[in-house]
Amino acid sequence: PTESGSHDGQLEKRSSGLLQLWKKKRCVLTEEGLRLHSCKGGGGGGGGGGPAPESGWSPKAKELRFELMTTVDCVEYKRGMVYFTVVMASGKEIDFRCPQDGTAWNAEIALALVRFKNLQAVQTGRNRLNNSFQNQVTIYSAYKLI
Repeated sequence: PTESGSHDGQLEKRSSGLLQLWKKKRCVLTEEGLRLHSCKGGGGGGGGGGPAPESGWSPKAKELRFELMTTVDCVEYKRGMVYFTVVMASGKEIDFRCPQDGTAWNAEIALALVRFKNLQAVQTGRNRLNNSFQNQVTIYSAYKLI
C-alpha cells in the first residue's frame, strides 16, 4: 500500500483486439476504482513482478470506477497465474491475470469493490433517513401553524 491508502503494482489485461494478447499494466487501486497505466514500451506478456520505474509507464490511465462495476469473478488458477474477470454494469467483461505468489489483485479489487458498495448503501440509507426526518419536521411545522 502507498501513503494515500491505495495499492500499486502490476497485472496483465487481455486486449480486446482480435489476437487477445496479454498486456502489462501498472495498476493503482484507489477508493474510487482501478487506474490502469500502459507500459510505454508496449509491454507484452510475461509475469508481473514488482512495480516498474515510473518512467516506464504512460502518465495517462484508463479508469475503471467502482460505481460502474458489478462484480469480480475469479476464473481459475493455472501455471502460477490467477485469472479473473471484472464485470461492468454495462455487461462488458474485462479479463486480467496476475502471479499467484504476488499481490492477489482479484481479492484486493473485490474487497475494495465491496467496501465501496457498502459505503454507498450506508449513505443511501442515511439520505433516506434524513429525507424522512425532514418530511416529518415539515409536516409537524405545518400542523402547528393550523
